[in-house]
Amino acid sequence: MDQPTERVALACPACSPDAETVHEVLSPGGQATIRCTECDHVHKEQLPEEQTMTKDVVVSQDGESFSASTEAPVDETIATGEEFLLETDEAILTVRITSLELAEGRTDEATVEDVRTIWTRAVGNVKVNVTAHPKSGEHDETRSFSLQVPGDYEFVVDETEELGGEEFTVEGIYLRDDATGYEHEKLDFEGDMAVAKDIKRLYVRDESTSAWSAW
Repeated sequence: MDQPTERVALACPACSPDAETVHEVLSPGGQATIRCTECDHVHKEQLPEEQTMTKDVVVSQDGESFSASTEAPVDETIATGEEFLLETDEAILTVRITSLELAEGRTDEATVEDVRTIWTRAVGNVKVNVTAHPKSGEHDETRSFSLQVPGDYEFVVDETEELGGEEFTVEGIYLRDDATGYEHEKLDFEGDMAVAKDIKRLYVRDESTSAWSAW
């Protein structure tokens, strides 16, 4: 798929020397080649450098939190639910924004310049909590365990999985508060699907027999 053409606002020496017009960037670099969209005049200009700011980031991962920082464009608008790559001393993580802290409180959307701290959750690899009942059907006899999987791993209602030494059939999926693109908070119809990073808890039917030998 073709990448969108970068556009910048600069004065055009041919048709608008005193006011900015929209230009397409034909060739980036120190002296970029640009074309005025008003008159199609092609010329070279030094593109303005994008201003960035260092922002504090708090990352929640597997029940623990740690602090990091990131560079972001000053005038960029960011919002809860958005994901970005965060480089830390230990690793490069994919994180999802869960809240934006401003001087006067928290919000769901703001420009980088106004944000004091970006609160996030690691979603590259996640822990999914599972509640399982025996395949004989007794829902009052359940056990819990957790699975460590990639954030984009798909769980589908009525499909059987073999993960982490467990075999089970998904019966219900409860979603996290920051999950988007789903019609309901709970998914329990055949074929309903959610990715691991959006899941608060899985409810499953245990397909193994040894897991219940101690009961």
